[in-house]
Amino acid sequence: MSYLLNVLYLLLILFSLPWLLWQAVRKGKYRQGYAAKFLGLVPRRTSDKKCLWLHAVSVGEVNLLLPLVRLIERERPDWECVISTTTATGMELAKKKFPQLTVFYCPLDFTWATAAAMRRIRPDILVLAELELWPNLIRAVRRHGAKAAIINGRLSEHSFRGYRRIRPLVARLLRQIDLIAVQDDVYARRFRQIGARPETVHVTGSMKFDGAQTDRDNSATRRLAAMAGFTGDDIVWLAGSTQEPEESIVLEIFSRLAKEFPRLRLLLVPRHPERFQSVARMLDQSGLPWLRRTELKETGAAVQLPPQQDSKVGMTVEHSGTVGATVELSPQQDPASSQRNSLSPQQHPRILLIDAVGELGAWWGTAQIAFVGGSFGRRGGQNMIEPAAYGAAVSFGPNTWNFSDIVHYMLAQNAAVQLADPAALERFVRRCLTDPEFASALGRNAKSLVLKQLGATERTLQLLATLLK
Repeated sequence: MSYLLNVLYLLLILFSLPWLLWQAVRKGKYRQGYAAKFLGLVPRRTSDKKCLWLHAVSVGEVNLLLPLVRLIERERPDWECVISTTTATGMELAKKKFPQLTVFYCPLDFTWATAAAMRRIRPDILVLAELELWPNLIRAVRRHGAKAAIINGRLSEHSFRGYRRIRPLVARLLRQIDLIAVQDDVYARRFRQIGARPETVHVTGSMKFDGAQTDRDNSATRRLAAMAGFTGDDIVWLAGSTQEPEESIVLEIFSRLAKEFPRLRLLLVPRHPERFQSVARMLDQSGLPWLRRTELKETGAAVQLPPQQDSKVGMTVEHSGTVGATVELSPQQDPASSQRNSLSPQQHPRILLIDAVGELGAWWGTAQIAFVGGSFGRRGGQNMIEPAAYGAAVSFGPNTWNFSDIVHYMLAQNAAVQLADPAALERFVRRCLTDPEFASALGRNAKSLVLKQLGATERTLQLLATLLK
């Protein structure tokens, strides 16, 4: 079976080669980590500590692991963690978040690559974040004598239907997993129905709640607010993790509201870095003043600002509390930057394009109004916990199947608004601006919900400790 999979993987790579080359040339993908991916030549671990190999596919899973790693470092210093990831953006963020740990690309699911990686890492447990099942990798774990675990497991209705069609194959793989820690009872039932051993499935809650920052006055948010020149009477609307055409939808709405609400500021944070440039071109074509995050520099002292009442809108703003005395810009990065750079510190453009990876969590802390992207398209939504934890008025579109459990919690607690279409988004933002109590109530409910969900990381660590015994 393993060798048949090797042949299948090679055929798939050959078939996809033109597309892979196009992605490498045009978007800069798939240019790194060939030795680790194809040969399993990952860094060689030298210590004899108990080892947890934590695998995070991309940016979302890397962020998910942060509270777990911190808890392990604090409570189990006798353990060693190593981090693998699949994507270039995941690798970049993992190196930034875990500079003290060994970080590497996960080998592709070839028998020789997975076996070589096992020999070099010598893990006691392979920990897969959410769900990333590769047959040869799991078999290599078993041959090595290590355990395999899934943490923060989730299984959407769409994935569940797909796995159920091939249940005999999936069940055979799941029976080799020693621990499946899932977010809720629905996911637990689905895992059991497709073949997981019942005694291995445990409901721990979602670790994503534990990783959320709830204090707007944290240093990262304060620093970014100062760089952007936000003041206490600014109202920040952040559209985060957006995909095409959500940026254009948001920009059109902002252009209609901007004159009526002069203190409204807009932050655009595209989900994929390769789209930064195309969104920048769209902003240039809009004719509205805007700025790149990478054109901001930290200068001047930050000052504390109390919550203020916006005279135009009547909305109480609980801001992060800082404003920069000055903002300097870096050298030109696009043809329109010279015009934008001519603005004085008192004329900060009201639109900021966040063209930096790994900062979205801190930027959410500057926002009073939040739109979580990937929800008007076919992606299935993005993580809405971060803006909820800060107490923002959270909204998202109709397509959120990747986060159906969290959406269910939030809607049941009146902690967010789900929007049927772009017109509903405009009505939502307008209501937040004209009805401050509506926005404040949404934010209070959202933050309360997050606080009540805390503790999944601790429960997950206890289960992993049991495996290591």
